[in-house]
Amino acid sequence: MRSVLGILLITAAIAVSTHFAFQLERAGGTSFWLLATVPTLALAAGALVLARRFDDGGAATWMRPVWGDFTRGVVGAAIVFAGAYAASRMFAGTPRESWLARLYLQLGDPKTLREGMAIYAVGIIVASAAEEIVWRGLVTRLLRDVVGDRWAWAAAAVPYALAHAPTIWSLQDPEAGKNPMLVLAALGAGLVWGAMAKRFGGRLVPGILAHAMFDWVVLFTFRLFGPSV
Repeated sequence: MRSVLGILLITAAIAVSTHFAFQLERAGGTSFWLLATVPTLALAAGALVLARRFDDGGAATWMRPVWGDFTRGVVGAAIVFAGAYAASRMFAGTPRESWLARLYLQLGDPKTLREGMAIYAVGIIVASAAEEIVWRGLVTRLLRDVVGDRWAWAAAAVPYALAHAPTIWSLQDPEAGKNPMLVLAALGAGLVWGAMAKRFGGRLVPGILAHAMFDWVVLFTFRLFGPSV
């Protein structure tokens, strides 16, 4: 029961911050980035403190790098990007293309992003690490008590996606309607990153690298909509 309550509280906390972060008036602003990242950073700090309750070695076990993690991260990022790119091509030339446009509008003006690339690079790495610690670290281990160790990695993708549910309404478009883009992306990516954590014995470094690489690519090097940064 405590595990279920913990998962619900984590999901609700991130959903509330997501709701406020993705309001149109915060698009591209400092308040958007703070609301989108700070609550997860706080939860990640708590998760690292609790890590010893779940694994011998605690946070050191979760964050232990080994040779080849960078390559694993590249492969994981490529898999997620392939799915995202395929989805973007499906929407191209249709009213649903505006779902992507609305998401990129929220992330900020390309010129502003380009001018602050170094800061955003650090932010992406830190935020990616925090999300993996919370969802593929703490939430996945809490789910062991609910669904068992075999499927906890997959089940964790569900609350991860639900935490992004407020964007269905906040990122909606007058023509295309409610926007499920970020929820579906979180579900798909969450399954990939969860599978990586499971495959590599609960270590989070490969997933963190994959997460950060994917975010960097779709934000800076191969945007799925609009002008390049």
